[in-house]
Amino acid sequence: MERIGNTVAFIPIRGGSKSIPLKNIRLMNKRPLVYWTLDAAVACKDIDTVVVSTDSDDIRAVVRKYGSEKIILVDRSDEVSTDTASTESVMIECAEKYEFETMILIQATSPLLRSEDLSRGIKVFSKNGIDSVLSVVRQKRFLWENRNGIATPLNYDPLHRPRRQEFSGYLVENGAFYITGRESLLRSGCRLSGNISSVEMCEESYVEIDEPTDWVIVESLLKRSLEESSSRQNSLKKIRCLLTDSDGVLTDGGMYYSEHGDELKKFNTKDGMGMALLRRAGFITGIITGEDIDLVRRRGEKMKVNELHLGIRNKMNVLDEICKKHTLSYDEIAYIGDDINDLEVLKHVGFGCTVQDGMRVLKETADYITEARGGQGAVREVVDMLLSASSS
Repeated sequence: MERIGNTVAFIPIRGGSKSIPLKNIRLMNKRPLVYWTLDAAVACKDIDTVVVSTDSDDIRAVVRKYGSEKIILVDRSDEVSTDTASTESVMIECAEKYEFETMILIQATSPLLRSEDLSRGIKVFSKNGIDSVLSVVRQKRFLWENRNGIATPLNYDPLHRPRRQEFSGYLVENGAFYITGRESLLRSGCRLSGNISSVEMCEESYVEIDEPTDWVIVESLLKRSLEESSSRQNSLKKIRCLLTDSDGVLTDGGMYYSEHGDELKKFNTKDGMGMALLRRAGFITGIITGEDIDLVRRRGEKMKVNELHLGIRNKMNVLDEICKKHTLSYDEIAYIGDDINDLEVLKHVGFGCTVQDGMRVLKETADYITEARGGQGAVREVVDMLLSASSS
């Protein structure tokens, strides 16, 4: 049995689509639809091989033109190419033919999928006790059910109708990707089994392309996403300074005490290296925090940040001082915060960021939400984006 890597992306594409004939190679924003998901899979460094399974010569020709050595084409047998054949049957056909450890089922009809989404999914799958992972979208709609002619709410109390920002909503499968082990797939016959975890994707990825009207909606969303990505790159290219909060960003926000009552903080070495890389590249770096403890001061001094401001109540005043001192405009500053006292700064700077576990109100305002939680390399994540943009 041929081994094709440890982690394999699997994209099944059937030529016999009824609602939209050959929709997977139809042009969306001037490219074949499947190219968008191939982009995500090929760019994901955690994926060894991208397997495209198809029964169509036309689809094979289009995929070959994509031109990546990471992609292999496999034939989809007649038995699993019928209208009634399940996706699992195609996955199992591949798993019985090739050897690997992990399979990521990717739907070609989800062009808003990003390589970062796949990396997050693989990271979750690698955790102890997790057997499979699926992509989801958070929806904030009020659900009702008719029971014997009476409408009954399922997920809220009409007498205490929550505001949108206070409503956690619910999770819905968006069908973008599923992750499972090869052995689990062969044993269960299902893409999901055992202990299942999830990864949230952007709200726009909720729509799958099943009908012609879906095509129009997704093409519009994809175009907007590309425009926003281009705009973000333009914003990043302007940045000359990175400022950050401390507790909840450089640390995990926890409060630790020694047996003698001394307060302790947990910092991430990747963030320190990131700040050093920025300095070498000519960026201005700094910390603005409401905390005023020696631990944070020593950390800032060790990282050799240009600006270290502790015990700050009004961060906008400090931001203005830094702008004046270094002849900076707001557009040239990136800032990372996690709580309500960072909100005004996030609104004003050129690139406002919050961490994965930041307050919801900051997530609704931020230009970027890190994949990492506070204290787990979130600052380094933003640093890498800034360095990549400055070198492009």
